[in-house]
Amino acid sequence: MHTDTERCVRAVQSKDARFDGWFFTAVLTTRIYCRPSCPVVPPKPGNMTFYPSAAACQQAGFRACKRCRPDTSPGSPEWNRRADLTARAMRLIADGVVDREGVPGLADRLGYSTRQVERQLLAELGAGPLALARAQRAQTARLLIETTPLPMADLAFAAGFSSIRTFNDTVREVYALSPSELRTRAPRNRTTGTAPGALSLRLPFRTPLNPDNLFGHLAATAVPGVEEWRDGAYRRTLRLPYGHGIVALTPHPDHIACRLTLSDLRDLTVAISRCRRLLDLDADPTAIDDQLRADPLLAPLVDKAPGRRVPRTVDEAEFAVRAVLGQQVSTAAARTHAARLVTAHGDPVDDPEGGLTHLFPSTGALAAVDPETLAMPRTRRTTFTTLVAHLADGSVNLGVECDWAETRARLLDLPGFGPWTADVIAMRALGDPDAFLPTDLGIRRAAAELGLPSTPAALTARATAWRPWRAYAVQYLWATDDHPINFLPV
Repeated sequence: MHTDTERCVRAVQSKDARFDGWFFTAVLTTRIYCRPSCPVVPPKPGNMTFYPSAAACQQAGFRACKRCRPDTSPGSPEWNRRADLTARAMRLIADGVVDREGVPGLADRLGYSTRQVERQLLAELGAGPLALARAQRAQTARLLIETTPLPMADLAFAAGFSSIRTFNDTVREVYALSPSELRTRAPRNRTTGTAPGALSLRLPFRTPLNPDNLFGHLAATAVPGVEEWRDGAYRRTLRLPYGHGIVALTPHPDHIACRLTLSDLRDLTVAISRCRRLLDLDADPTAIDDQLRADPLLAPLVDKAPGRRVPRTVDEAEFAVRAVLGQQVSTAAARTHAARLVTAHGDPVDDPEGGLTHLFPSTGALAAVDPETLAMPRTRRTTFTTLVAHLADGSVNLGVECDWAETRARLLDLPGFGPWTADVIAMRALGDPDAFLPTDLGIRRAAAELGLPSTPAALTARATAWRPWRAYAVQYLWATDDHPINFLPV
């Protein structure tokens, strides 16, 4: 979008927050870059130039605006909508792969050479993987500086910097302030938390956001010990690269309140990325709802409760296992099966607030489970053991870098995997916004009630007009039922 100068100028002049994260405005006279909704008086069009990423602005010598704080914009919805090389690379960078494995590790996961990945990102985003990761580290550093009392030396390494000097230089270059000055300017009411590594932050999103089905789904299917709904917040444990964490997510009209307790602060960037992915916070609800509203039978559902998101996951392998456990049983039975696995094979954790006791078992631990101990039909045991064996040895990869179509085909090749299981994993674990569930009983009931075709083939044909947002259409169709997944818990 940043190449459409006229459209970008209109967005800046109208301070349209819908475009925050889509592009960044760099002001030639002040050498500052802003989000489109920056509250200051817009500069003259001739003094504006536009970039596709904050990293590109920094590469060009611009520093972040202290007023609108462009690094707190929602992420671009492009990286959740697309499945090409650039989108897969951006999802991996957000997950901290460059910091942990370097650019060669990023390229290896994508199946391309380092040169190809760098060239593709530079062409589309104006910055290579190192610059994009550096911009992310700067954002994490600012967050830690303003929300924790950590000493600067500890903070620098927690943010992913290799040296204190690099940390100081980067913060000064991006924000035009030293780390100490940045902390001095921060609000005085920052939360330090009562446990080591605890901090509070706000997760932005594009409005509207309907929390009912989003948090309702997560709470209704919560696995005891791993997840819970408490005091208006969804809480769960997180398995992270350097340790573990506990997160509490509370919906508010203009943000999601996120309270994180981490055993290792180096996991902060990854934890934030996975929480945003869980709640689908980088989606563009205006574009999605406008297309679905074009269908006269869906329009009333969209108008009644716009801004529905797809509830996703913080751990793709965990969700795939839970999808198998939930085959042909009720939500309560699926939770019971999962809770037994957690108690027997999950890693115990200490929850300062009580209620959460374990991490969901790793694929390695599940691969060692004796099938005879599983209280389920023999055919589903085979499905379960086959899936976890393929996840454990890497022959099935559900990571953010995977190709959606190829992964769905691999899942369908496994015994016991039909279209419903493969598609629900594609929708909620892989993040495919066009995944569709025409065989789902709830979808067929909703279709019949609305006057849509109720047979899978006919409904799939009708849903062609909803592409590439069929996963969101599923949320609106499910919402016609009075199942607990559709309601925000009291």
